Amino acid sequence: MKRIEQHASFGGRQEVWQHASRSTGTPMKFGLYLPPAALRGEQRPVLYWLSGLTCTEQNFITKAGAQAFAAAHGLILVAPDTSPRGEGVADDAAYDLGQGAGFYVNASEPPWAAHYRMQDYVADELPALVEQHFPASGARGICGHSMGGHGALVTALRHPGRYRSVSAFAPIVAPSQVPWGRKALGAYLGADASHWREWDAVHLLGRARERLPLLVDQGEDDEFLDQLRPELLQQACSAAGHALELRMHAGYDHSYYFIASFIGEHIAHHARALAA
Repeated sequence: MKRIEQHASFGGRQEVWQHASRSTGTPMKFGLYLPPAALRGEQRPVLYWLSGLTCTEQNFITKAGAQAFAAAHGLILVAPDTSPRGEGVADDAAYDLGQGAGFYVNASEPPWAAHYRMQDYVADELPALVEQHFPASGARGICGHSMGGHGALVTALRHPGRYRSVSAFAPIVAPSQVPWGRKALGAYLGADASHWREWDAVHLLGRARERLPLLVDQGEDDEFLDQLRPELLQQACSAAGHALELRMHAGYDHSYYFIASFIGEHIAHHARALAA
């Protein structure tokens, strides 16, 4: 691994690391915030953040204002890139497929299958790397925005016992039912829609073996509400008896202004669970 950035921040340190990934077969970058307690050598819980379409590891660490809250609660923050990148990595001219749009799935179809194994990366390889090289306790939470909100929900649901907490901002809750998701899942996983449901939070909730309470914030002025469909998540949680706090916010859109407004409450939500 190679550290390519470091900045003092709220008594801790914001870093960016690059490494060769065995999951994607490419170099991958991730942002890492070490709170003051971690710099003192204390083992601290880790909150993983998954970003949305077009994002890199930079969006969250520069726009969300999360470091102050992570410092106060003693949480390590890890924010990976959203897809493999580089020469020879399959891509598409559209913003919602290919590089910057990995959807946190393991692709099975050419040309994507060669590198697009983001679920293996975020759920297995990255936590193992963080816990090997940094003062991480092994207690994990996961959170994300938009495509990354989908990724956070699906990753937690697919790996019961792996995380102690989960939350999301404006997640794509039912990708198999909306254009963004149908396009990406069809490309990455093939034409058989039955395979798509294994990456759909609304579908997975019906058979969940773990009942982590879900915290979801959604802006009522979000220009992508027809792709996000929070009401489908509410219906699925109600039918499954799965705890959900869905908070709708008048006037808020899909941007990082929205995320920055409520990230402190999400970090507090994770900190309570991770301290248990």
